[in-house]
Amino acid sequence: MKNHNSLAQGREYLAIPGPSVIPDAVLQAMHRPSPNIYDGELIEMMPALTRDLCRVARTEHNLAIYIANGHGTWEAALSNVIAPGERILAPASGRFTHGWAEMAEGIGATAQLIDFGTSSAWDFERIADALRADKAYEIKAVLAVHVDTSSSIRNDIPTLRALLDDLNHPALLMADCIASLGCDRFEMDAWGVDVMVTACQKGLMTPAGVGFVFFNDKAQSKRAVMPRVSQYWDWVPRANPELFYQYFNGTAPTHHLYGLRAALDIIHAEGIEQVWARHERLARAIWTACETWAEGGALHLNVADRQDRSRAVTALRLTDGRGTALREYTETQLGLTLGIGLGMEDWDGCFRLGHMGHVNAQMVMAMLGGVETGLAALGIPRGTGALEAAAAALVS
Repeated sequence: MKNHNSLAQGREYLAIPGPSVIPDAVLQAMHRPSPNIYDGELIEMMPALTRDLCRVARTEHNLAIYIANGHGTWEAALSNVIAPGERILAPASGRFTHGWAEMAEGIGATAQLIDFGTSSAWDFERIADALRADKAYEIKAVLAVHVDTSSSIRNDIPTLRALLDDLNHPALLMADCIASLGCDRFEMDAWGVDVMVTACQKGLMTPAGVGFVFFNDKAQSKRAVMPRVSQYWDWVPRANPELFYQYFNGTAPTHHLYGLRAALDIIHAEGIEQVWARHERLARAIWTACETWAEGGALHLNVADRQDRSRAVTALRLTDGRGTALREYTETQLGLTLGIGLGMEDWDGCFRLGHMGHVNAQMVMAMLGGVETGLAALGIPRGTGALEAAAAALVS
């Protein structure tokens, strides 16, 4: 709670890794009366909306939309291609692969987890060993989290696809791009991804509540031989609706669709390649500041290798469990909310910086300035010149 002696009055900055900052244009598009769901503009805008979502995912294949968060899309995707008793492989580099694997077990599948911890990207030799050992091809899918929001690790999806191809393994490649779509480069068709799940509240810059499952013909072939798929999760009518209500198996998330339309207009006006480039430059400035602070010995980036870091979220650790103290200071005294240490062993020592979606250079510099102020106020040792180094990274 703010106090009258703090500097937190004014507009707050939510710098968590989702829900992300919502553009004014999206909020304004949603601020309207309920539309007719049987005729008119809402129905007419859906074909272009789905095409533009596919443009962001870089796919020419199929899309099903759900009134759900990312966890709902996990279950939707699994329910269409994984039958009870079948096996999935889950290489984990953070909390969210564990969650998706647990979801698979919840629908009756068997999950084979390969745990790489919370600070390391995939070891492809270990994944290859698991696939080679599967002589009977019992593994029906590999659950691949592109960016794990808890650890901020970015995994190499194209190399995983190449590994499956080299081993001639028929498992579906299923990618979780909830934290990465619209931030980190992702190309569904070019990378050979069979199923991709995401949600609207991060790189797509829309309030939480709508999720998406993209799938190709190989995945649809598996869907065609499934013994049973629940009516609500079935992606067939959603991807090929004869009537508008079939997009959502009932009433549409009307205002989310208007907001999403505005968000997609923003993305495509900038251009997806430039969106990726912007996130790359902003992330490098953030890393530069954090690496400078780390010279003081108290702060550590969770992911050592820049190549393995997400361009949308950065996970950090402070010695002596001071991550919680820093978050409390910046929120109550400065109006800056940082992300909690979600899924990390030393919860109180960790915090995360969200830099996804509707963010620019001055917002990132303000966030870094808030962290610098918090470190100073709490007497946490840090290297000097972090903001100057970040500024130099932005202009280089």
